[in-house]
Amino acid sequence: MNTPTLACQSNQTATRASIPTSGRHLLIKPVEFAESFSRKPFLIDHTLCSHPLFSMDRILELSQRLPENCIEYNAGNLPVSIDPALTPRNGLSVAETIRRIEECRSWMVLKYVEKDPAYAQLLEECLSELRPYSEPIAPGMMQPQAFVFVSSPGSVTPYHIDPEHNFLLQIRGSKEVRMLDGSQPEIVGEEDLESFYADRGRNLKLKKSAEETGWTYQLQSGQGLHFPVTFPHWVRNGNSVSISFSITFRTPDLDRRRALYQVNANLRQKGYHPWPVGKSDLRDNLIYTGFRLKRKIRDVFRGRQKCCAAPSCGNSHSADE
Repeated sequence: MNTPTLACQSNQTATRASIPTSGRHLLIKPVEFAESFSRKPFLIDHTLCSHPLFSMDRILELSQRLPENCIEYNAGNLPVSIDPALTPRNGLSVAETIRRIEECRSWMVLKYVEKDPAYAQLLEECLSELRPYSEPIAPGMMQPQAFVFVSSPGSVTPYHIDPEHNFLLQIRGSKEVRMLDGSQPEIVGEEDLESFYADRGRNLKLKKSAEETGWTYQLQSGQGLHFPVTFPHWVRNGNSVSISFSITFRTPDLDRRRALYQVNANLRQKGYHPWPVGKSDLRDNLIYTGFRLKRKIRDVFRGRQKCCAAPSCGNSHSADE
């Protein structure tokens, strides 16, 4: 089991292999990035620890401006595996949770913070530094999104998977991240992925046989960690308040992947036993072509309905994903 426990490195201790990108926020090792991106986790360094957007006052202000459905929070004293429906609330308001985060034993995420112009600018600055390295591997960076996590000491983020390319930047405090290899079918199976992409929940049940596999990272402030798409993981905070900034994006290949698993999920629900995604390129290409055609027809139909209902609207309809 690989168990990196690297301490926070400042810019002054960066090696020659770790170079700043064209911006001023991230330090990336190009060779490691090229070898590992979207295949396995790896660390980068960043310079955001003292950024004013991550002060508690600024985060509290952000929470008051975001729509209610962009804020998720609950009690942080959780087991590694739990049904989301059973996750307990903490009995506090959003503002109270942030103000009392040091002692209220809670976990909170502010989602889609790019709705705020200042956070949108920071997200774009960070992604512009990643883009030259990610494009040769997974071209077509799109759907940039950002999340701010604020958590009490010792709080747990249960075992789950995510659909995006993700870099988690630790701003304050520390956390232990346990990540398993999502490319292994015994870790994440076809039906797990079908259920996930059919929007039936992102939490997984941790298999006993997999508990000791994968990687353990002791993530310190000033470090960032890459999470490959649908690599399952859980997180346990250290003994102080934790603030993290997650920068994410998607690429066209992920749209294709989601479509294929959605189709297989529908087939399985109807009693069929579909071939695994990736077993036949011809089948996958035919399914994805049909999926895109069906979606395009649906979007055109919805666009016409919208125009009939609101003829003065000049905005084009945005396709659902």
